[in-house]
Parts: sequence; structure tokens; C-alpha cells
Amino acid sequence: MTTDLTASARVRPDVAPIQRRTLSLLFGTQIIGGIGVTIGVAVGALLAARIAGTAVAGLTQSAAVVGAALLAIPITRITNGHGRRPGLAVAYLVGAIGAVLVVFAAATRSVPLLLLGSLLFGGGAAANLQARYAAVDLAEPARRGRQLALIVWATTIGAVAAPNFAALADTVTDGWGLPPLAGPYAFSAAAFVLAAGVLLALLRPDPLLTARRLEATDTAVASPPPTTEPPAGGLTVAPTSVARRGAGMRAAWQVVRDRPPARLGVAAVAVGHAVMVAVMSMTPVRLGESHGDADVLRVVGIVLSLHIAGMYALAPLVGWLADRLGRRAVILGGVALLLAACAIAGTADHHTPQLTVGLVLLGLGWSGTMVGGSTLLSESVPATVRPSVQGFSDLTMGLAGASAAAISGFVMRAAGYPVLTLLAAIVAVPLVALALRRGPVAAPDRED
Repeated sequence: MTTDLTASARVRPDVAPIQRRTLSLLFGTQIIGGIGVTIGVAVGALLAARIAGTAVAGLTQSAAVVGAALLAIPITRITNGHGRRPGLAVAYLVGAIGAVLVVFAAATRSVPLLLLGSLLFGGGAAANLQARYAAVDLAEPARRGRQLALIVWATTIGAVAAPNFAALADTVTDGWGLPPLAGPYAFSAAAFVLAAGVLLALLRPDPLLTARRLEATDTAVASPPPTTEPPAGGLTVAPTSVARRGAGMRAAWQVVRDRPPARLGVAAVAVGHAVMVAVMSMTPVRLGESHGDADVLRVVGIVLSLHIAGMYALAPLVGWLADRLGRRAVILGGVALLLAACAIAGTADHHTPQLTVGLVLLGLGWSGTMVGGSTLLSESVPATVRPSVQGFSDLTMGLAGASAAAISGFVMRAAGYPVLTLLAAIVAVPLVALALRRGPVAAPDRED
């Protein structure tokens, strides 16, 4: 069973070596970038609490999330104009600058500098997110889901290894005169610079630019020769109009609005992420209601580790299912898992094992909507506008997650954890109707 847009696409064996090289490089840089991002996340709240108190600790984490979302806009413009290689490299370098600013903030105990550094630090996360799209620029239609999921899964390796590097980094930099907990951010900066350097030096040819050239060649071969007479409407369309149209977020929204599969892809990624963040962010608070100070950190660590495993560990399997069963089927499966997770976690009361099962299912549901939605979105639009639409999706996802995290705290305080999970489930339900709705869809290269 194929998706709406893959049946007519043909395999290009001439790009297979380029795709293998691209995947290898992206896999390696995802591990490096994942280490850099997770090291900062592991100690960021503790460092902020020491500098300015617990209240600011939450703001630094929010700043990093919002930074990753907002940085999708300039990164998209760079990618749209110059390709994946400079776009990803700039994102990592912005993250490195943010990490350096956090180190200076720790040394000077400057809260404004800490928040600015945390905002720019989100560039590392933005690069890790954008890399999954680079994996499908040249992918065979029947393998897009698996290859995108492989890059998502690679982040897990860095995320799992990073906490161990955090302690090592703090020990190594102790003799450099850095304040406690600032050393991990210095290592994050080094990891981001390394990832950017590898991409700039080795990601050649650029996968997006190559895909655009192939698409332009195929279109020229398939199209009839131009005539000297204008069309009936009296207007002609410049060959580069689509590329220029893809430069901004407004143009990206217009493309998504006009394509039902693209709408579903953006909605699946954003809604799945919002539901996951809303429930996950308040789970430690829920666990704190039933466990004492001596045990709560250990229990939270175990539960969240299993949740993260649900998010990433089975991503290759989810990608394989997306290729075998179709993108919509995987999105629907992801929504079903999210609804089951909300039901199980919301009715767990203070039974930690049941709550843990709910969090694992929550991670699996997120994986389904993320992999299925990202793959469907990427193949629903032509290469000329693909970076803009993908950047729009990441911007929407980031803002949805940040909003969900902020609102969840108020709901938790006002109505409790069960009501929070109920509301999260309600948010996911419209996605089912959107995924079940089908309409006539043309292949993107022919439509444009």
C-alpha cells in the first residue's frame, strides 16, 4: 500500500550513492548534535536556579524551546536560497553562540544574558529537527519513511550518552576557571561547531539542490515546448516564480492550505507534539504528589527515560510501517496511541506502573505522528517550496509545544492531572477526521 503521492514517482538509481553518503553524514551529526543539545538540557535548569532562582529555571527551558521554533524562520530562508548544508550549519553555529553566552552568563551571573543564550541555544535543536527533512530529499518513495525515521532515531544515541558527558565536562573544565555547571555548555558549543564543520566540509553535493535539479529536469522533459502565444488568461508564469514564492512563512502557509496532504502532515506533527508535551511536562509534578523527596527524582528519571525510549527507540519500525502501510495509517495509529496514553495516564491515580505505561504509549504515539506527518509533508510539496513548508511545520510544532507546556501548568493547578489528560485527548480527536478525509491529489511535480 502506498501513499497518495508515491505511486507515480520513479526510482533514480543515479542518486543512490549521494543518498547513502547524505544519510551517513546526517546520522553522525545527529549523534554529535544530540549530545550537544541534551548536555545543555541536563544541566540548564540547575544552572539557572543557581544564578537566579527556581522561577527563572523554567524560563530558560522555555526560551530554548521558543528559540528552536523561531529560528526555523531564518534557517528556512537560508536553506531555501542556498541548500541544506549552509542551513544546518548556521543553525548549529547559532546554537554554539548561545552555549557560549550561557557560559558567560554563569561567570557574570547575568540573567538577561542567560535568557538570550538559552534562546540562541535552541539553534542546536532546530538543526536536529531540520536534519530529518534532509534525509528524504533524495530518498526513494518506498523508503522515505524509514530513512527519515533513521535520522530521528540517531538523536536517541546522543540523548542517551549526553548525561554521562555532562558530568565529565564539568570535571574537565573545573580547572579552566569556569563556574560549576558551565562546563557542559562549553562542551555543547564544541559539539555544535564540530557538527557544523562536518556538514560544511562533507555534505556535498547538497541533497536539496540536487533534488531541485532533478525535478527541474524531469519537468522540462515531461512538459511540452513553450509557445509564443500567452495562455487564455493573458498571463505567463515565470519558471522561477515557485522558487521565489517559497521564500517566506506566508507563502508556505498558502502552499499548505492548498494541499490536503500537506495540511495533514503539519497538523499531525503539531498536534502530536502538543499532546505529548502537555502530558509529559506535568507528569513529574503528578509523581511528586505520591512520592517523597528521597524517591521522586529517581522515579521521575525512570519514567521519563522510558517515555523517551518510546519516542525514539522504535522510530525505525515506525518508519518501516509508514512505508508499508502508508503515512495516513501511521498517523492514525499514532493518534490512537496518544488517546490510549491519555486514558491510561489520566486514570492511573497514584499507581506509578500504570502511569509509566501511559507515558511509554505517549512516546510511541508522538513517534507515529512525527514520522508519518513529516514524511507525508515532505512528499506533498515540490522541492522548490519544500524548505519553506518544512520550516513552517517546525515553527508550528515548536509554538504548539511551548503553548501546551505553558497552559498545562495552569490546568494542572486548577483542575488536576486527570482533567489535563482529558483535554489533551480532546485536542487530538480532530486529527482523526482530518486523516480520514481524502480528496483528489496530484503529484507535486506535475501540479506545479
